[in-house]
Amino acid sequence: MSGWGELLVGLVILVGLIGVVVPILPGVVLVFGAILVWAIVEGGVSSWAVFAICTVLLVISGIVKYAWPGKKMRDAGVPKRSLVIGALFGIVGFFVVPVIGLFIGFILGTYLSELQRLSRHDQAWPATWHATKAVGLSMLIELLGALLASGIWLVAAIAT
Repeated sequence: MSGWGELLVGLVILVGLIGVVVPILPGVVLVFGAILVWAIVEGGVSSWAVFAICTVLLVISGIVKYAWPGKKMRDAGVPKRSLVIGALFGIVGFFVVPVIGLFIGFILGTYLSELQRLSRHDQAWPATWHATKAVGLSMLIELLGALLASGIWLVAAIAT
């Protein structure tokens, strides 16, 4: 692959990493797709081995992203209903206040759902905080997987 091609793949990976943190872009899909295109164009056993390793890292982080935070929320007693309402408020918030409205809307929606369920602020806020921490942990796990895959690709791209 030419240097310009690798630069383009690197830029798509960078956009994917941004998409992990700002969930308006399919972050992991962009990272995965860019590395796949690189492996196809580059060809050879080593590029496919890099693609396989990156795929395993992205799949593992995708599984852990849901399993670990989900368990923490179940342990804290936060129902899925609150997360769904938080996500819906987050989507609306994103359009009302671009980018940060997603986070504000999620917290507001989760809080209102928990306040309706528990009827007390002193119980609703800790549940909301647990949900917010779990979503942050989920995002960090996904980012770690994407960064590891990106780093492996970068090392391989420089080495070839």
